[in-house]
Amino acid sequence: MNPDSSQAVGILSGACDSTETSLSYREYSGEEDMRDIMGLIDVSLSEPYSIFTYRYFIHAWPKLTYIASIGEELVGCVICKIDEQKLLRRGYIGMLAVKPAHRKRGIAKKLVKLAMEAIQQHACTEIVLDAEVSNLAAVNLYTSLGFFKDKLLEKYYLNSGDAWRLRYWFPSLDYTKLLYSDI
Repeated sequence: MNPDSSQAVGILSGACDSTETSLSYREYSGEEDMRDIMGLIDVSLSEPYSIFTYRYFIHAWPKLTYIASIGEELVGCVICKIDEQKLLRRGYIGMLAVKPAHRKRGIAKKLVKLAMEAIQQHACTEIVLDAEVSNLAAVNLYTSLGFFKDKLLEKYYLNSGDAWRLRYWFPSLDYTKLLYSDI
């Protein structure tokens, strides 16, 4: 990954410990990212996903997948999509993961903010996601960004764990974009 490429979103120097030179964020760039994304999510989330799930999200909405890297190492990612319901658009955060050694450094927060900005640019009125009730770090992250607990989804996950449906409403949206823009 070249941080100087046109797909680079930003670089934060010194954001991690002194042995790491730079943390960069970028959009998904192609199939070469897929294996690293799958490996990260497979070890980070409790729910197993097939290659078809990744391809559904990433190939349909590649500009809604963001990657955090240190050098060539993928350390975090967020994967999103957009649904249309009548005249309204809704963003959905499907997966967010950060390698355990790189947590508590603001990487997940930055990835979610990038996703929120991209989703808003597509004239979505809201963003929804599902987070395990037991994953307090994730629930706290999302609520700190303005998401609220919309409802409890009992035994939602394969491990019988409950989930919170979290929702974020964009505060000021030009609704004419809803009628006249393309995804």
